[in-house]
Amino acid sequence: MEDPSLDRNFKGHKDAVTCVSFSPNLKQLASGSFDSCLMVWHLKPQTRAYRFVGHTDAILSIAFSPTGNLIASGSRDRTVRLWLPTIKGESTVFRAHAGTVRSVDFSSDGQSILTASDDKSIKIWTVHRQKFLYSLCGHTNWIRKACFSPDGRLIVSASDDKTVCIWDRDSKEVVQTFSEHSGFSNSVAFHPDGNCIAAGTTENVVKLWDLRTGKILQHYQVHSAPVNSVSFHPCGSYLLSASTDSTIKILDLLEGRPFYTLHGHKGSVLDAAFSPTGDYFASAGQDEHVLLWRTNFDSRDFSEVLQHPRTSSPPKYFHDPIPDQIDTHSPSKVYPSCTPKDMTRDQPTTVSNVGPVMFYSDPAYGHTVDHPHTNGTTGPTRREGPVPSEYSTKPTTTPLEQWDMPPQLVGTLERLAGQMDILTQTVSILEQRLTMVEDKLKECLDNQQMLSLNIRPQP
Repeated sequence: MEDPSLDRNFKGHKDAVTCVSFSPNLKQLASGSFDSCLMVWHLKPQTRAYRFVGHTDAILSIAFSPTGNLIASGSRDRTVRLWLPTIKGESTVFRAHAGTVRSVDFSSDGQSILTASDDKSIKIWTVHRQKFLYSLCGHTNWIRKACFSPDGRLIVSASDDKTVCIWDRDSKEVVQTFSEHSGFSNSVAFHPDGNCIAAGTTENVVKLWDLRTGKILQHYQVHSAPVNSVSFHPCGSYLLSASTDSTIKILDLLEGRPFYTLHGHKGSVLDAAFSPTGDYFASAGQDEHVLLWRTNFDSRDFSEVLQHPRTSSPPKYFHDPIPDQIDTHSPSKVYPSCTPKDMTRDQPTTVSNVGPVMFYSDPAYGHTVDHPHTNGTTGPTRREGPVPSEYSTKPTTTPLEQWDMPPQLVGTLERLAGQMDILTQTVSILEQRLTMVEDKLKECLDNQQMLSLNIRPQP
């Protein structure tokens, strides 16, 4: 087991970075900022970044589509843009809300997109042609975050009205509500198995709730300032949290304790997210930097778990209705650190500067990493050639994502997969019942044998 390490430092935004999102194939990392620009960083070394201009105000949320062929962005300018992550930066724009758009997310099948806003509503749209489908109304204040469940049947939302709501997409109604006594949740996320959610609050707390029982599972008071973002590792055993206290925490959910504390940003960490494979995570800071980290802390191969998400079991802790005791951690407690002397890392790869977009290679490490641009880095190397840094503020409207399979076929396959899950569970139950019947028969035979031995014929 190794400690997390800082892999790369991306510099190109001109204001605080508010959000990050990985492409499904792990070739690109997108970030949005108060500078109203969307940056697409290439994880392959020596590859220039793209700067997309189109929004007229801060970008507060971004998300890659499941195929990686689109990026959605929500802005304070009340619009949503769908971008093609190519050198041209073409996009389609639609006005989604009467207020700031704070959250965007794609459904797992890539057919739908949700938007959440300061106008207190969540709206669902088709990705193709951005056709409006319906609104979810029930919150009484700004909605900070909303996202689909892994299976796409539920939606979770967090609002300044001090509630976290679970919505059913079929009925379009709230099916569960979790209330805060003080403060509100800035961020929410579904566990990969879909049975619980995590929330980061303005009260410096990270909470986990079980959706089956409606009870709180775990409670972490590990930050000294509001928690701005939470993200589950794809295996479901770890949680990433980012805070205004300038730290990133990695929580071990199986042990119910903080695992690592990472210092890399100067100022608030506004967002953090694991990559789809869990090998990396990225963080966005008020210091205008995007940091890419190697996870390292668990050497297990998660590929098998990720290839069989339907049959993988959630951590044992999540099977319990509610723990015997809520785990509360004091912020002053000393947590495991990743110091340079005991850290194993690969040699850093130099990433070059292309025009106004700067990449830094940084030899800083894990827990005790200094602020990226104050540790003696001499500066990036320049490359010759044209820079695709900025495009027209009136981007071209382009055709949206093309699907490899017709929607009807996708729906049929999903229904078949669901029926196979039910069939598997039914067979498992039948096996358990057959085992019980066999045990009963054996018990009856044993009793009959004992009776035959006790009954002897009269002489």
